[in-house]
Amino acid sequence: MSEFKYACPVCGQHMMCDESQGGSVMDCPTCFQKIVAPQAPAPDSKFILTGSKFVEKKITVGGANAPAGELPKKFPAGLVVGLILGFMGVAAATIYWTTIIHPRQVSKPTPPVSLAVKTTPAPPPAPAAPPANDAFWSLAPTNAIPDSPVAGRIHAQDFIVERAMFRDGALTLRTGTKGAVEFGVSVNFAGAQVESLAGQSIKVMSDAERAARVQLRWKDAAGEVQRADFTNGYALRLEFGTLLNSRLPGKMYLCTPDAEKSYLLGSFIADARKPKPKAPKK
Repeated sequence: MSEFKYACPVCGQHMMCDESQGGSVMDCPTCFQKIVAPQAPAPDSKFILTGSKFVEKKITVGGANAPAGELPKKFPAGLVVGLILGFMGVAAATIYWTTIIHPRQVSKPTPPVSLAVKTTPAPPPAPAAPPANDAFWSLAPTNAIPDSPVAGRIHAQDFIVERAMFRDGALTLRTGTKGAVEFGVSVNFAGAQVESLAGQSIKVMSDAERAARVQLRWKDAAGEVQRADFTNGYALRLEFGTLLNSRLPGKMYLCTPDAEKSYLLGSFIADARKPKPKAPKK
């Protein structure tokens, strides 16, 4: 007769028996428990069956309604063992199928979809120019220059500086930070280098015959850029600080002799970086 292998349900020790011993009780050589051997499997089965632990059944004589002297009928033990073995075989086959042949795919949880709408932060508002005051216009300025940003009036339009820069010997204070200057003032020092002006104080009186060229720029009602140049007749005070990291601090007081009484006064920090040299043409 052919032999087959089965496992102890208590300690897992493999045991051998032949097909004639199916359902018989054997002792496990490892844990010494009494084990009921399973029925022989099919010849082509690849599974190792598991025996069942032997439990002694007590037979109760009689019952509440049983006739005296009559023993209850025994339930066939072979059928019980067969049912247990069949259930265990189905369970083992299910485990093998789900873990070895077709393991269950555990899907990762889908991350929650964010409903927040990304918005581009709005640029900071341009600084508001204080209302112009005729009391600040004077061709003989004597008042101290405030530490607040340069502000005033250009051709009857209120002005406040948004960018100051020193390029090619000229100091420019303007609104806006990019593109052509459409509203502002430039003081041209005839190509002087920024290093020569750092730490200097410049004063121009209105009776000077000729001084540095001052140019005002503004837009008219039609949106066209207008210009007015002055080389004399204006009053100017410039106090430059120390040049540090290509930044030149300073204070300005400027009054021009136009009918609109243009004037500027306050503090600034000019960007004095030198432009990169142009690449030579090939």
